[in-house]
Amino acid sequence: MKESLLPPPPSTSKLGRPEEEEEEKVNNFPPTTRDELFAEVKRLGVLAGPMVAVTLSQYLLQVISLMMVGHLSELALSSAAITISLSGVTGFSLLVNDVVNLILPSVMDAKQLGMASGLETLCGQAYGAQQYRRIGTQTYTAIFSLFLVCLPITLLWIYMGKLLVLIGQDPEISHEAGRFIVWLIPAIFADATLQPLIRYFQTQSLTFPMFLSSCVTLCLHIPLCWGLVFKSSLGNIGAALAISISYWLNVIFIGVYMYFSPACAKTRVPISMELFQGIGEFFKFAIPSAVMICLEWWSFELLVLMSGLLPNPQLETSVLSVCLDTIETLFTITYGLGAAVSTRVSNELGAGNPNMARVAVYAVMLLAVTETIIVNLTLFASRHVLGYLFSNEKEVVDYVTTFIPLVCLSVILDGLQGVLSGVARGCGWQNIGAFVNLGAFYLCGIPLAASLGFWLKLRGMGLWIGVLAGAFTQTVLLSIITSYTDWEKQASKARERIFEGRSSADNGII
Repeated sequence: MKESLLPPPPSTSKLGRPEEEEEEKVNNFPPTTRDELFAEVKRLGVLAGPMVAVTLSQYLLQVISLMMVGHLSELALSSAAITISLSGVTGFSLLVNDVVNLILPSVMDAKQLGMASGLETLCGQAYGAQQYRRIGTQTYTAIFSLFLVCLPITLLWIYMGKLLVLIGQDPEISHEAGRFIVWLIPAIFADATLQPLIRYFQTQSLTFPMFLSSCVTLCLHIPLCWGLVFKSSLGNIGAALAISISYWLNVIFIGVYMYFSPACAKTRVPISMELFQGIGEFFKFAIPSAVMICLEWWSFELLVLMSGLLPNPQLETSVLSVCLDTIETLFTITYGLGAAVSTRVSNELGAGNPNMARVAVYAVMLLAVTETIIVNLTLFASRHVLGYLFSNEKEVVDYVTTFIPLVCLSVILDGLQGVLSGVARGCGWQNIGAFVNLGAFYLCGIPLAASLGFWLKLRGMGLWIGVLAGAFTQTVLLSIITSYTDWEKQASKARERIFEGRSSADNGII
């Protein structure tokens, strides 16, 4: 299974050098057979399964903490919800995405490749190219660079409570949110260490240590958070402290495995001055790679901030946060599928197999449709009890129930656009994806949300409908881009970069 995650060696039998392919007919592929499709579905499942488990277990740290805080009071829930949202917007989302292209510059010359793919693919290619020592060194570079990023984030979080008051948020909620986010500061430094380590293990297809470490951390987090929230005098602040402790426990577990395991012997290198050499490239190429995902993430988090300006902000913020946490939890499944198809598409394009890249897209769309149907049926059937997971307040539970149909629509659109975004990362369309997200959410979704929520007085439901319209626009645009892709040209450009070291702005879209 380990070998199946590595990119296949370049092939010249299916696709020649880029110059030789200009005269070939575009997308002249034989029909996809059922055996090909289901074989690809199996390959995608093997890749996606471990990533879903790891991502879900890590995300549940925050969700479980929010659930426990919600049983203290409505104020505690709303302040914790807005804090977790803000910590994602201003901190965690940046660290997760800034590391996306970190390993690439040192092993495949990012100056030539540009933003060609996501880390899910690039690390596997780097390991396959046997650039072992440089992968280890760049992991240290990532940790050091992200620690530098954490310094201004820490300063921002210290004054977050006062900033919330300045932008018109409820003073009581702002005060509690300010106290909560200060106790999350240790977690941001832990995440700055954890994210590069996760990518380090992905490079070598060592998914089991990540899975085991994340699951053990989650199991320890539950009693730890319960004790700090309900059995100490810390209250909701105990949840923030529990998150910070759990993040560092995960770092310790996975770091110990890295240091002692023979499986990491080839890539485990001593810390040296070499780590400083890649810092400039890190900031030059990692920051743009974050834009595509952050633009979408931030648009959803804006819902929580805008809900704080509505009448009865505690109720609106609490309910929107519950719904947002629900779809973000379910999105971990889509994220796994997107990471898998990103790897498969990029591997096949690099190997000169454009037809198999196209089959991978068909297969992942089949998986995405199946997954969204199952998830939506389950979610809609549990609509009357979902709210009780986060709060004992009947008002909150009933309001959550009215939101579930809209949440189901969001799950459908997230399922489709999540895998289409994975295809975009596999083809190197991050710049196109960033423009799509900018137009869909900030020119369409957010203005419509503000109009429906405040002008037409639809409150939180209007905010959600607006962003839902943005997600629909995003999905349609990504579908059009994918359907008009010239796969042979994509493969030619990929091989041109690999064999000749030339970059190209041409994305292979007719």
